[in-house]
Amino acid sequence: MEESNRQKKIAGVLQEDLSAVIQDVMRKNAVTNLIVSVTKVTVTPDLGYAKVYLSVFPADKASTVVKEIVEMGDEIRYEVASRVRHQFRRMPELQFFNDDSLEYMDQIDRELKGENNPIENPGILPRRKKS
Repeated sequence: MEESNRQKKIAGVLQEDLSAVIQDVMRKNAVTNLIVSVTKVTVTPDLGYAKVYLSVFPADKASTVVKEIVEMGDEIRYEVASRVRHQFRRMPELQFFNDDSLEYMDQIDRELKGENNPIENPGILPRRKKS
């Protein structure tokens, strides 16, 4: 099902404010050498829930950072709600997820350029089972 214009507008406002709030929270907690960006926000049709996809650099710390952000979810939701209180009637519940699509694309690019090229070395691919 395709998102309505209202869902897209709300998702855009949430994405902008969430990125600012998360950067403020990271700065308050004195987290350095870490970049967290909000890559995508999707809102359910009833505007009750918002899925927030986070991209973390360096990628090896992504799971721990997302866990910490999930634990601080109520605080982040409160801060965003105070910023958008004149725009929304009700603040959606926030669900945070790790967005690893950039890592995945980078891995595919490296494999196609490097020694793990499945086109040149088909032995690295799993064998198909005959049906």
